[in-house]
Amino acid sequence: MGQSIIVVDAFADQPFTGNPAAVCVLNQPEDERWMQLVAREMNLSETAFLFHEGDAFRLRWFTPTVEVDLCGHATLASAHVLWESGRLPTTEAARFQTRSGLLTASRSGDRIVLDFPAVDAQACDAPPGLAEAIGAPIGYTAKNAFDYLVELGNETVVRTLRPDFVRLATLPARGVMVTSRSDDPAFDFVSRFFAPSFGIPEDPVTGSAHCCLGPHWRDRLGKSALVGHQVSARGGVVRVEVRGDRVHLGGNAITIMRGELSA
Repeated sequence: MGQSIIVVDAFADQPFTGNPAAVCVLNQPEDERWMQLVAREMNLSETAFLFHEGDAFRLRWFTPTVEVDLCGHATLASAHVLWESGRLPTTEAARFQTRSGLLTASRSGDRIVLDFPAVDAQACDAPPGLAEAIGAPIGYTAKNAFDYLVELGNETVVRTLRPDFVRLATLPARGVMVTSRSDDPAFDFVSRFFAPSFGIPEDPVTGSAHCCLGPHWRDRLGKSALVGHQVSARGGVVRVEVRGDRVHLGGNAITIMRGELSA
């Protein structure tokens, strides 16, 4: 019998929106090279691999080109698969051992809530070429352990950006998140996320970026509970609550495809 693989749209309220992730709940531990090849074959922004280990699941995330340290949407998708498949009771929190420590997911009505570390960004000078790579005048610029954060003038600028991905790939970071206040009162802020050096020109909805966007907009707007709208072509909504050095990320998930790997 082959290895099952499931594709889930995460941070999605309807099919074919949000961010698709492939999820493999492994029958047995697999080597890193095989996992990277599967991720390349799936060609999604992230493929998640889980293996039951003690009272938790070992969870690893791969883009088509590299393993990453933190990923929100593929963690949300993984929890969804565990509950939907009956591997974990829906009343029980999903516990994941990862390269970023212990992460958990729980259900709140029809929504999944992730408990992630806050990843604050510190103000910095924009690196040479950043404005040219983004293709718009940049405002406040900051950097955290993974990415650059750049504030732009307004939502229209964020939505209409056409970045130079070749230039962006040369920056010393995993990626660049661009953000502004939202024009729509239903949302507090908007964002987009680009990570071409990791094989992801534009990520549709980026949970890990909201670990930084949440604290940033908490400080700007003076409230800890926020709603972010990632305005990629697919689009998605991330509900963010900043709790000290942790961030809760809430969203929905929809199973799109079930299959089996034969190699």
